[in-house]
Amino acid sequence: MSPKKLEAPKQPPLIGRFGTSLKIGVVGLPNIGKSTFFNVLTKSQAAAENFPFCTIDPNESRVPIPDGRYDYLCQFHKPLSNVPAFLNVVDIAGLVKGAHEGQGLGNSFLSHISACDGIFHMTRAFDDEDIVHVEGHVDPVRDIEIIHEELRLKDEETIAPVMDKLDKTLRGSDKKLKDEFDVVSKIKSWVTEEKKHVRFNHDWSEKEIDVLNKYLFLTSKPMVYLVNLSEKDYIRKKNKWLAKIKEWVDAHDPGALVIPLSGALESKLQDMSSEEERKEYCEQHKTASALTKIIKAGYAALQLEYFFTAGPDEVRAWSVRAGSKAPQAAGKIHTDFEKGFIMAEVMKYDDFKEEGNENAVKAAGKYRQQGRNYTVEDGDIIFFKFNTPNAPKKK
Repeated sequence: MSPKKLEAPKQPPLIGRFGTSLKIGVVGLPNIGKSTFFNVLTKSQAAAENFPFCTIDPNESRVPIPDGRYDYLCQFHKPLSNVPAFLNVVDIAGLVKGAHEGQGLGNSFLSHISACDGIFHMTRAFDDEDIVHVEGHVDPVRDIEIIHEELRLKDEETIAPVMDKLDKTLRGSDKKLKDEFDVVSKIKSWVTEEKKHVRFNHDWSEKEIDVLNKYLFLTSKPMVYLVNLSEKDYIRKKNKWLAKIKEWVDAHDPGALVIPLSGALESKLQDMSSEEERKEYCEQHKTASALTKIIKAGYAALQLEYFFTAGPDEVRAWSVRAGSKAPQAAGKIHTDFEKGFIMAEVMKYDDFKEEGNENAVKAAGKYRQQGRNYTVEDGDIIFFKFNTPNAPKKK
């Protein structure tokens, strides 16, 4: 009897902007290690001082997605240029209790979250007498609840004038406006009466998602939970708060990832002079950096993936939303490619690596010609054929 095939976990509905230049913001209370994490993640020099609100304006940076497939294609083709996929990360200053009412410059910071499409929700699970905790003592579950409630209260505040405007505008038999009013009423009930985040409902209909995409509520944004540990706790994989945090997330935001890290360790590794030194330190302490896992988790939370175009001129990873069809993927390269789409010639990365080159993939019968209904898969190597006057015929 063949083993039963496991079903892939159900993806939450796509709520939010539908482009690919999406951003994920690092959010949490002050003095929990957000800016230190951002510095290490992006190898930038954002301020990281021991006082609240040292980050007033959001710092933003592009982080390349680590991928051995991309590295292999670059080594194979030795192209004149190479461009990886990127994750856009924003360091947002610390929120405090009452942020939705403007406490701690909260309204400004909440607007920075509004401009993001996903959230790295960082919480602190380490004690350090030299780093003051804004709430007086360390309790990461309480801190998560504070941030959750501030985002929900801000959405509650946002919904009220939307309802008022729709109510005043609603006249006669405008069905579209009436439908929107009904959807916003349902969202209001969900957020203000049931006191839940928008994304906790995985059963929004397409019509309801259209309305949600119009208003882009803070609680609709996907979250990845980052737990900042001391170096000691991270290396020994033990901390008194981890189980409690996981239990809370499973109960309130099921399906969301919880990723432990140590900002102190990551910063120490980055300060080392060579990759050999970093590798030796990690092997000695039986540990590893969490950055690659975090970057990939953030990219996936935005429901992004990428396909490759690869050759001696260029190896490039092109970001698309998960579930994109071949013509839309072609349009990422050039709008003419989508307008005049004929077909996509596709080979899987694993087949390319196994067979050794493109001709061998073709000889093995693993080179596919796909039409406009083909759903692009992560890691596909694609050549597009299209028909547009005065333009190159293949990419």
